Amino acid sequence: MLRIEHLTKTYGEKKAVDDLSLHIAPGEIYGFIGHNGAGKTTTLRSVCGVQQFDSGVIRINGISVAEDPIACKKILAYIPDNPDLYDYMTGMRFLDFIADIFGVGEAQRKERIEEYAGRFELLGDLPQPISSYSHGMKQKLAIIAAWIHTPKLILMDEPFVGLDPKASHLLKGMMREVCDRGGAIFFSTHVLEVAEKLCDKVAIIRGGKLIRSGSMNEVKGDETLETVFLELEAESC
Repeated sequence: MLRIEHLTKTYGEKKAVDDLSLHIAPGEIYGFIGHNGAGKTTTLRSVCGVQQFDSGVIRINGISVAEDPIACKKILAYIPDNPDLYDYMTGMRFLDFIADIFGVGEAQRKERIEEYAGRFELLGDLPQPISSYSHGMKQKLAIIAAWIHTPKLILMDEPFVGLDPKASHLLKGMMREVCDRGGAIFFSTHVLEVAEKLCDKVAIIRGGKLIRSGSMNEVKGDETLETVFLELEAESC
């Protein structure tokens, strides 16, 4: 579903991502962990096509992001760590706008909005302007918008920040549903306990370089993910 080969991105003299290669198969929830500034967000932004990269190849479902970015964007969704929504719109108008962009039919969008907004208990708030929403409500709206066109690959940057425990539980279930129907999830998180329980595979990045990746058991063995992460951080230092 996602194949990253030798991805490199520099900002001036700094290599934000350094020769990173990563493969994510259909059906996998793949966690991406690292300290602040490690290169997680740069990688995610490069994959979803909103940021150019210096070298390497990224393919989504076999399609090159560099050669056919529109085709890639049709089958993916991206939720940044701080989603920029249109505050002057109502929640419903925003979801209709996103559905229009992706060509989601009237019947399908109505069904999906009712389903997902119902799960997050947001239906009654959709007629209200987004400017009146709390941070958690905006995060829920961004999740619904990402799911509305049933993407094959969903990229998320710290998706659980701002969500209450019930909403976090709902999101975890929705992530698994995507993978059960043959999609894939690639998300960054600082919450290592969540990654350990939820992810099929995990990658650890430091200073732009991938320092360990694989199945959860391969990466952590008999240790906790937190212990392994801290040990690898210490070794890298």
